[in-house]
Amino acid sequence: MDTADKGSLESKGRVWETGSESDRRDHPQNHTRRSPDRNRQMLQDPPPPYPPQYLEGLRLFNEQDFFECHDVLEELWSDIVGDQRQFYQGLIQVAVALFHFGNGNLGGARKLFHSSQGYLEQYPSPYMGLDLGSLCNDLQTCFQELLDAGNRYPTDLVINESLIPRVTIPTT
Repeated sequence: MDTADKGSLESKGRVWETGSESDRRDHPQNHTRRSPDRNRQMLQDPPPPYPPQYLEGLRLFNEQDFFECHDVLEELWSDIVGDQRQFYQGLIQVAVALFHFGNGNLGGARKLFHSSQGYLEQYPSPYMGLDLGSLCNDLQTCFQELLDAGNRYPTDLVINESLIPRVTIPTT
């Protein structure tokens, strides 16, 4: 789903008070009582073995072959239903954000950086053997100069290759 199609209650700043007190007791999660997500189950980390396409996508990511990484993960994403779908979408957007940044498309890079974070932040770390906390922090560091530019697109800004994140590929 495109991020523009998301109409989450949280993004509109609404808080709903539904459900009985017993509902709240029976669903202990890391959500506050007033959180719109309070009745949503926290996502569980699926155990290995991991799909070969996922592992191949991570290998391509580490080789900084972001376009090919995107293709491999997108093929996997298109066949997935359920909780993992948005995880893959977040990873795809990370790869495309880095691809755009590397090619000077700063607007596309910034947009996909932000949307990738929105997808990945809903997952625990690690998830599918991937340290999402480190990936997101490293990505933030890599994009910081672009983010600090605000709405400007400095013509001399290029990606610092030494800051491009790498991931530890999980074993199955």
